[in-house]
Amino acid sequence: MEKSVLVVVDMQKDFIDGALGTKEAVAIVQNVADKIRNFDGEIVFTRDTHFENYMETQEGKKLPVPHCIKGTDGWQIADELKALMAEDTKIFDKPAFGSVELAEYLSDNSELETVELVGLCTDICVISNAMLIKAFMPEVNVVVDEKCCAGVTPESHSNALEAMKMCQIEVED
Repeated sequence: MEKSVLVVVDMQKDFIDGALGTKEAVAIVQNVADKIRNFDGEIVFTRDTHFENYMETQEGKKLPVPHCIKGTDGWQIADELKALMAEDTKIFDKPAFGSVELAEYLSDNSELETVELVGLCTDICVISNAMLIKAFMPEVNVVVDEKCCAGVTPESHSNALEAMKMCQIEVED
């Protein structure tokens, strides 16, 4: 039997309808919920995690919009998705776009055949994690579900999907 993991990337309130929310992000929440409900395999989440000093960080200087500050409501996983999480669901808090901790965790599983990614934002954290996972496990099938992702803009979403295809990441539409 194929061993699969679903990675739900940064489906947090600040990215959906909070500080950095978009109508495209709001529109994928139900798709992601359906994907979680129907997924046969382990499901893990990532959570963008910043601190009170966010505006002093390199990211804060380039994107001066405080978001996903640890412990705030905007940092939380969307309620609809949180309700679908098992009590022992792994959450990887990440201070950067990609999570080396997640890639290492996945690469420890020698049975793993497919890693599927969904979430936000296609053009920042989804692509970063997909590329890291592919680098750590070049023979594992890495898949991104286009209908379960949204980018900062529709154009940057499309560009990120095309870039991932060029790096042998399968894009499911």
